[in-house]
Amino acid sequence: MNVYLVLILCLYILKEAFEYWVQHLNLRHMRKAGTTVPPEFAGKIDTSLLKKITDYETEKTRFGFVSSIFSNIITIIFIFCGLLNIYNSWIVSLNLSFIVSGWLFFLLMSYGAEFLSVPFSLYSTFKIENKYGFNTMTPRLCVSDFMKALLISTIMMSLVTFAGFWLIQWSPHYWWFWIWGFLFIFSIFIMYLSPYVIEPLFNTFTPIEDGSLKERIVKLADKAGIHASRILRIDASKRSKHTNAYFTGIGKTKRIVLYDTLLESMNHNETLAVLAHEIGHWKKRHMLKTLIAFEVLSFIALYLSFKIIQCDALLTLFHIRANTLFAKCVILAFLADILSLLFTPWVSYFMRKHERQADMASYDLTKDTESMVSALVKLSKENLSNLYPHPLYVTLHYSHPPILERIRYLKGFGCTTETEHSSEK
Repeated sequence: MNVYLVLILCLYILKEAFEYWVQHLNLRHMRKAGTTVPPEFAGKIDTSLLKKITDYETEKTRFGFVSSIFSNIITIIFIFCGLLNIYNSWIVSLNLSFIVSGWLFFLLMSYGAEFLSVPFSLYSTFKIENKYGFNTMTPRLCVSDFMKALLISTIMMSLVTFAGFWLIQWSPHYWWFWIWGFLFIFSIFIMYLSPYVIEPLFNTFTPIEDGSLKERIVKLADKAGIHASRILRIDASKRSKHTNAYFTGIGKTKRIVLYDTLLESMNHNETLAVLAHEIGHWKKRHMLKTLIAFEVLSFIALYLSFKIIQCDALLTLFHIRANTLFAKCVILAFLADILSLLFTPWVSYFMRKHERQADMASYDLTKDTESMVSALVKLSKENLSNLYPHPLYVTLHYSHPPILERIRYLKGFGCTTETEHSSEK
């Protein structure tokens, strides 16, 4: 193993070790601060629930260590111990066409990764989630979900790989641009297709049934300038007792989805506050902005990949005998994963910024901070959310601001309004 290969291996190990250290910091910070009920939760939770939150977060994190270490060992063996070279040479030995070889190469790799993750997924669902009262999934439904997801991923990967390798063969010098264009169109197509074709394969979506709530939803939707028919209930409780709401789709397929568990646990004002938050994402066009940012970065990444792939330095460095584009792509993806740590904080920051804007939009629509705060308290209680995450962990991994920060941010709106009214008087 030459010095450059050793350096790359060390960087990978250091990156993973840093991630583990941050998770350890997060656990230690939670255990230290997690014995005190914060003022925002006074009378809503007690020390026994705080202990349950700590136990749940600890068990999830420790299991995450185990599954991540296993994944890292498999990755190191595959990339650095010659398994990639053997696999790549075997694919070449089949003497298939370039397009079929590429399709088979990545399809079998994805199957391998999927099946290796199954035991960890099962343990997480049927052991940890079950232990803390979240899991409602039956083994039969689990198998059904797995088979459906495998079929969908196979179809998707087949479409992308066949089209991608055909474009590479058709335009050897400009394939990076044509693949970028294809992936952009394909992603838009999936965003349109998913709410009507893919998502209903797993869940049932129905209009809100409660008459009085529906009437209030229609008024709120009209105020925001959207169609209430795009606000739906999902039967999430057949898999888990976790509560949530989300925004999906694009253009005419846009919809806001509320978990049935959320609708059952919250009063009408709280439900409307959560709904207003999701409408805030819609009004602020967060999905469109995210899509644009992703496409710009993808354009740059594909061009750089094209430039790097032109030479055979990667194959020589990692001792790959058969010169294939497929092996180069795997090595490039591995190197990109190491560098991703540099970009993760920025991505997380902009996601949290979007969440704060959606919270502000929720207040603008309802002028009801109390209900949104109450909803957030319930969400964190029912999901056993960590109330005391370490700031560094938040920087790297949180797509939403920590719950206490969100509550204080929301309460600030009410204080600001009261101050403004006092000034006017």
